[in-house]
Amino acid sequence: MSIILGIDVGGSTTKIVGFENSECFGMLQVDASDQITSAFGAFGKFTTEYGLRMGDIKKIIVTGVGASYLEKGMYDIPTTRVNEFIAIGLGGLKLAELSEAFIVSVGTGTAIVKAERSKITHLGGSGVGGGMLLNLSERFAGVHSYAGITEIAKTGDLSAIDLCLRDISREKIGNLPPETTVSNFGNLRDNAKPADFVLGFINMIFESIGMMAVFATLGSNIKDIVLIGTLSSIEHASTVFDTLAKIHPVRFHIPEKAIFATAVGAALSDN
Repeated sequence: MSIILGIDVGGSTTKIVGFENSECFGMLQVDASDQITSAFGAFGKFTTEYGLRMGDIKKIIVTGVGASYLEKGMYDIPTTRVNEFIAIGLGGLKLAELSEAFIVSVGTGTAIVKAERSKITHLGGSGVGGGMLLNLSERFAGVHSYAGITEIAKTGDLSAIDLCLRDISREKIGNLPPETTVSNFGNLRDNAKPADFVLGFINMIFESIGMMAVFATLGSNIKDIVLIGTLSSIEHASTVFDTLAKIHPVRFHIPEKAIFATAVGAALSDN
């Protein structure tokens, strides 16, 4: 066997994928209190779950903010490090099955890269992301996980939070649909429920990220935008992006297994 492992080491969450002969055969995520524990825990769980021996693994390629903690390698297996933005670009294109796109990686914060056939460029980012969503949701609704956030948001009512175009105008303005947000939290009601707040946070974050991505496409012939990262699993993302796509000449994509895209890109960087 000649297996390559791609590992994306985040602040406390590690994603790991396995490739053999350029084909992905496994994906796994592990949460832990620190980067080293998370990374080695992911490695141990992955090798156990897929029945791998040390000799089966040709190389480990690490990326992410916690990759610097693995400079000495893992278990004497050849270990290299790849720039996270390169991994984001390669992984996003692979999972979306595109040859070029703007890749938006939303984890604790947000990074945007322009991925072309022969070049991957980091365009910038924002502190708006999962860290904001988790902490605001915990403070206002007492939910501590993405699963809890997704569940409570299903009962939320945005009309108790946001000011929409239909709230202030009877006439159509340009190509803007009536549900277009005019002001996030601009219509906050006194009786707004915790679920309303959580849905409002989600909507604000994804609208901000979506518009950053739209602005990134201006002046470019590339109009595909791919969302990857932890927040790609939030169901409301597709609703926000569908609305934005009605207004702007772009195509949004949220690939299956998008949370593993950066780990996939790390593994593919060896090709």
